[in-house]
Amino acid sequence: MISALLTASLVILALAMLACLFRLLKGPTRSDRVAALDTIGIHVLAIIAVVSMQLNTQDFLEIILVIGILTFIGTTALARYIERGVVVQEGGDTHDR
Repeated sequence: MISALLTASLVILALAMLACLFRLLKGPTRSDRVAALDTIGIHVLAIIAVVSMQLNTQDFLEIILVIGILTFIGTTALARYIERGVVVQEGGDTHDR
């Protein structure tokens, strides 16, 4: 029963990821594309977690952690690029006042 539920969740996650991939490719604005990319990263994390549960192993937990950190950094960098036009400013990070 649990195996069938995990398989069904993998199918649902894959379909949701395809919808996000469509939004990433056809998104009308940059913000939509960044949100879609972040959501795809979350779906990848969830798929790895479900596969880990199906295989009954904890070996993928470090991979989930690394992908989560990289997704967060990527989303933050893209949001900053959209807001300011650059990811890293020369001369350090100064706030506009």
